[in-house]
Amino acid sequence: MNAKADLRELSVDELETYLLEKDEKPFRAKQIQEWLWKKSAHSVEEMTNLSLPLRKMLAEDFEIHPIQEDFIQKSNDGTIKIRYKLFDGNLIESVLIPAPGRVTACVSSQAGCSLDCKFCATGFLKLKRNLSAGEIYDQVAMLVEQSQKDYKMPLTNIVFMGMGEPLLNYKNVLSAIEKITSPNGLNISSKRITVSTSGISKMIKKLADDEVKFNLALSLHASDNQKRSRIMSINDSNPIESLMEALIYFQQKTNNKVTFEYILLDGFNDTREDALNLAKLCAKVDVLVNVIEYNPVEGVPYRKSSEKNRDAFVALLEQKKITARVRYSRGKDIDAACGQLANKQ
Repeated sequence: MNAKADLRELSVDELETYLLEKDEKPFRAKQIQEWLWKKSAHSVEEMTNLSLPLRKMLAEDFEIHPIQEDFIQKSNDGTIKIRYKLFDGNLIESVLIPAPGRVTACVSSQAGCSLDCKFCATGFLKLKRNLSAGEIYDQVAMLVEQSQKDYKMPLTNIVFMGMGEPLLNYKNVLSAIEKITSPNGLNISSKRITVSTSGISKMIKKLADDEVKFNLALSLHASDNQKRSRIMSINDSNPIESLMEALIYFQQKTNNKVTFEYILLDGFNDTREDALNLAKLCAKVDVLVNVIEYNPVEGVPYRKSSEKNRDAFVALLEQKKITARVRYSRGKDIDAACGQLANKQ
């Protein structure tokens, strides 16, 4: 027996076609979409303004695959990590990070990851599969509720910095963001959304051609190809020169914010030469540099830079008129910090 299609995978046009074939009114398609996205319905039975025969027909022909909260951890610093179970048993993690006047949701785009960045726990999990647009949307919708419940504040920002490489799940990530930002969905401004990529040049250019409205972050982590390839094998096929060309193209086409994410590793990428090379790259594009504390990952030999080296690194960037800020890790005690997501508890 073939598995039923997920109702959330259908566009309005596809729903209208289906309804016409079933001798139903096509305007019902928009009602169904409103239940799926604006009201986050997880079953056809919830769609009470549809007739009982229509609900029965939809239930016979389609399924809805919501994610389910599986395990929740709360850090001493207020960070919350939530593990979700997908309909097929795969697990993903999301993180809520509170700060004065804001709450940021860090969401996943894949179960596991196909990349093998040497400093990241998720890379050791290997890729299970891409998340659907509905599963990505569910994370955000549930984190919106969690933010109100725990912090008594609305969710203000979304970063695609959880498990997986968003640009290797391009269609579903963009579809989810479309629903998240739509007035008929969660109505969250695209300017409050940042998609982070390990660096896939052709997909960055595709973002530009698709004229996306959200912000882009590049996980750079080294300012020359030799070092970057040692810790990020994606650099072999997407060297820094091609990434810079793609980022310049992206910014020219969209005028959107670009951020470099740069994890400082002791004795590896935190020298004066590294900072000078980074400054040269920054001069080519309007960019903010997030200097990130390294968070320990079991079995990985790297250590975080000393405060002295970190401060010197940032000071040199600032001397070169580069906007840089230190991003301090949150949720380390529950393995919720940058690079630590690995479904541990």
